[in-house]
Amino acid sequence: MALMDIQVPDIGDFDEVAVIELLVKEGDTVKAEQSLITVESDKASMEIPSSHAGVVKALKVKLGDKVGGSHAGGGRR
Repeated sequence: MALMDIQVPDIGDFDEVAVIELLVKEGDTVKAEQSLITVESDKASMEIPSSHAGVVKALKVKLGDKVGGSHAGGGRR
């Protein structure tokens, strides 16, 4: 299987949002649409889902990191 990065969907008026919760860890098996991380702006929080099923190979973010429209910090195969 190919390694795929998970992308942050359009977050509206924000360039970056803070990672406030990690819902998976390396080695976890995830389903398509399963939530991976929770991000928060000054207006709302939002869970970022996996676009595909697979196994989490690496987490590229940690709590408190800022992520934007092209990076959610997970590598999955």
